[in-house]
Amino acid sequence: MSIVEVASLCKSYPSFCLDNVSFSLGEGRIAGLIGRNGAGKTTVIKAMLNLVHADDGQIFYFGLPLSGYETQIKQRIGYSTGTVSWYPRKPIRQIADVAKSFYPNWDEDAYQRYLELFELDEAKRPIELSEGMKVKFNLLLALSHRAEVLILDEPTSGLDPFSRDELLRLLCTLKQCGVTVLFSTHIISDLERCADDIIYISHGKLRASCSKEAFIEGFGKPGETLEEAYLRMEREA
Repeated sequence: MSIVEVASLCKSYPSFCLDNVSFSLGEGRIAGLIGRNGAGKTTVIKAMLNLVHADDGQIFYFGLPLSGYETQIKQRIGYSTGTVSWYPRKPIRQIADVAKSFYPNWDEDAYQRYLELFELDEAKRPIELSEGMKVKFNLLLALSHRAEVLILDEPTSGLDPFSRDELLRLLCTLKQCGVTVLFSTHIISDLERCADDIIYISHGKLRASCSKEAFIEGFGKPGETLEEAYLRMEREA
């Protein structure tokens, strides 16, 4: 069952054009969003959050159009990027208190579990955190209001291998609970471990949207890994 539908998404800038991108996200599946820097991945994600206004196309969550139901939809989705930039000098607990005031479904028990899992000190301020710990803090806020869809833009950026492993294990656990994940990354080996589906964008155009197995079968050469197939396709583009 499709939980998210992106239909014919277009966005033009003076030096870049996102051209007619369409894909869907299935319930309880992890989709890896791949492509080089400047390919259009972040534009897609920002349009999905209405942080940029698309020139054309529609976005649906849970069968509802984002346009007209944005507030209702955003109660049910979570977003995390690779860094935290708000309230850099406020303690984590104060930032969490502000965040939870926006979410009637805030789950304090979940917040405490992830706080312990990520080994975050509530008394610390974002300015005092390493880049990896900033990623964990941002993800903590996204996970603590029972989000049914997680949109993650480079969530493993800056994480050490052990923390990346923890995060990937967590994503696999979440999908078993029915959470849908869109996971943008340049670390293709992470997707080989956890992704169910691959969405590949190159130069603003959708090159593929299919299961990971179908991607390797349809675009890979004998013996190639997902990463090897992707790198070859980028070199040939």
